Amino acid sequence: MNFHKIDTLQKKLNSYRPLPKNTVKSLHEQLVLEWTYNSNAIEGNTLTLKETKVVLEGITIGGKLMREHFEAINHKEAIDYVEAIVANNEPFTEHVIKSIHQLILKAIDNDNAGVYRKENVLIAGAEHIPPDYILVTEQMTILVKDYHQFKGHPLERAARLHIDFVKTHPFVDGNGRTARLLMNLDLMKAGLQPVIIKAADRLNYYEALDKAHTLDQIDDFLLLVNNAEEEALNNILSLVTSTKKNKAPKPPPPSLPGSAS
Repeated sequence: MNFHKIDTLQKKLNSYRPLPKNTVKSLHEQLVLEWTYNSNAIEGNTLTLKETKVVLEGITIGGKLMREHFEAINHKEAIDYVEAIVANNEPFTEHVIKSIHQLILKAIDNDNAGVYRKENVLIAGAEHIPPDYILVTEQMTILVKDYHQFKGHPLERAARLHIDFVKTHPFVDGNGRTARLLMNLDLMKAGLQPVIIKAADRLNYYEALDKAHTLDQIDDFLLLVNNAEEEALNNILSLVTSTKKNKAPKPPPPSLPGSAS
């Protein structure tokens, strides 16, 4: 896949840096909300976008499971952790993977939070069967090694990281959320924008993953991530350029005929 358009958009965005402070703040708040809502909704969380916002503000929603509240709160904390890793330029390791997962399952399943599975699992609705649990530790070592040896475009590296992680399915639960956090961690480390896989695209997302796992054909998933990255860049550019345009000094009005010069 040719990532020229992504590189061009990113270069254009970089030309506007530093971005306006309030613009960055509003973009970040919206990102955290939509990322949390969609990633959880993909996994069956029934909180709406507005309900997710309220939960992140510390309010309990009546009629919703406490697990759903924890899923929202935990995901926000995991994003904070991911952003700290990027800010501190910390290397990608298995410790990072386990730490992200520990946050995802905190107060939901503490016994399995951040711990590789010790039993075999199936992925509901998928043709792919994850490897035997005995192979998980070895597969995760290979995953990190392959990540560091990858020489292609960073967007493809992030997408492959997601694919390989879900293929191994190293944890008993929370693999999807962790995979999307890892993918965005890598995109952000590379200077790209975190992407949001929308709950509305769940079927295409699952089908693209299964195709990558069973047929070793990753183009559909790469296209999905590429389009999400392009959308993220265009959304930011649209907001930034309109802000710059509104703040630009306006030219003086033309002199009327016969007026003093």
